[in-house]
Amino acid sequence: MKLKLDRFLTLAALALTVLIFTGCMTTPETGRSQLILLSSEQETKLGFQSFDQLKKQTPISKNAAANAQLQRVGKQIAAVADLPGAQWEFVLFESKEPNAFCLPGGKVGVYTGILPLTKDDAGLAAVIGHEVAHAVLRHGNERVSRSMLWQMGATALGAGMSVSAADPRVALAVQQAYGAGSQVLSELPHSRDQESEADRVGLRYMARAGYDPEAALGFWQRFATFNSQAGGGGGFSFLRTHPTDATRVKQIQAWLPEAKAQYRPRQ
Repeated sequence: MKLKLDRFLTLAALALTVLIFTGCMTTPETGRSQLILLSSEQETKLGFQSFDQLKKQTPISKNAAANAQLQRVGKQIAAVADLPGAQWEFVLFESKEPNAFCLPGGKVGVYTGILPLTKDDAGLAAVIGHEVAHAVLRHGNERVSRSMLWQMGATALGAGMSVSAADPRVALAVQQAYGAGSQVLSELPHSRDQESEADRVGLRYMARAGYDPEAALGFWQRFATFNSQAGGGGGFSFLRTHPTDATRVKQIQAWLPEAKAQYRPRQ
């Protein structure tokens, strides 16, 4: 039985190695290696579908001035972002939630609740630059790909436990520990790294688009104050999907000289 288990685990490890090797890509801007298993066409299709569904479910703002600002700033950021095949669309959703997003394919959504924190065009550019960076860096695809890989590992582990005829209670405990470990030791830290990467690249985008990157620091400081007042700044850092507000502000301060070197004020 041990021979069968060893052979099974060897084949499973080989299959996962081949999958990782064939899915290994390099991020634009930062040159970081990443796992990408979905094609550009697949992720773009999913982005379009999700955005169409959201537009049906969430009210769209009729504020003419705010919509004009979003279109103005969004087009400036899109002009400096390298997102092949993008069909750019900027929609202002009516919601008190201070949030924004960019789906694969260039579909950008901004909630009206974040506008009091952005204050002006430059503050909004900081937000859109960050979200567009997520799309350009293919962070959503990367998260899905890593999730697929962990699921394959869980399936292989379960099959291996079956082959070895392990006690069902032991097998369940091992799989639960595997799932918890994948979250705390891999997925959450990786999510925080993606957020930091989007912060850094987003600074470059807003600078290249002609917006002073110093405005990003002001926005994130205001966001940190809002988050603190709303009770969202606490919790253990290793259980967070985003960097702590203090960490984020400190990182942006460190990256400002790099972004400033690419800043050309808009005429």
